[in-house]
Amino acid sequence: MDFLLGNPFSSPVGQRIEKATDGSLQSEDWALNMEICDIINETEEGPKDALRAVKKRIVGNKNFHEVLETCVKNCGHRFHVLVASQDFVESVLVRTILPKNNPPTIVHDKVLNLIQLRSELEMVSGNVRVMSEMLTELVPTQACLMEDIEQWLSTDVGNDAEEPKGVTSEEFDKFLEERAKAADRLPNLSSPSAEGPPGPPPGPAPRKKTQEKDDDMLFAL
Repeated sequence: MDFLLGNPFSSPVGQRIEKATDGSLQSEDWALNMEICDIINETEEGPKDALRAVKKRIVGNKNFHEVLETCVKNCGHRFHVLVASQDFVESVLVRTILPKNNPPTIVHDKVLNLIQLRSELEMVSGNVRVMSEMLTELVPTQACLMEDIEQWLSTDVGNDAEEPKGVTSEEFDKFLEERAKAADRLPNLSSPSAEGPPGPPPGPAPRKKTQEKDDDMLFAL
């Protein structure tokens, strides 16, 4: 279906990929490779246009592996998704390890590892929905917790807050001094337990002798 999209080397990134994999190059052009990465990362169609150009330069072109490796290491998630897709692995990378292309051992092993990884991902793809639902249930709780923490952290506890009032050390010393002076002004009272309870107030002296004298006078009469 790529033929319906026109020449893959007509886009800005396609032109640079074609130049970076040209057989006349004596060595890798790292400045050009990094320019390719910048276009992939900074433009909307960069990842797709780059993959289309890469597919055309996958076999029989110089520095292809270096260009692709540089892009994988320096480009973002959008490019990685396309490179790891089943279509790219099966229709592009597998071609690089065909015996007729005499691939280097390291390239052969890397492609086989990537194919194996794709197979493992397909095996666990059935659990993706379950994990997604679990994460969906956990996210609201975590979001609420973060809101509480953010609200707590944003509470203004600046210098304007009124501090609780208390008795200072100076005020307490003054209080003790006044109590001591008041105690000195009190009369020196003896302890109640030493003298016993107080007796009744003194009254008029008894008139016992006078009463006896009056009685004697009555008997004499």
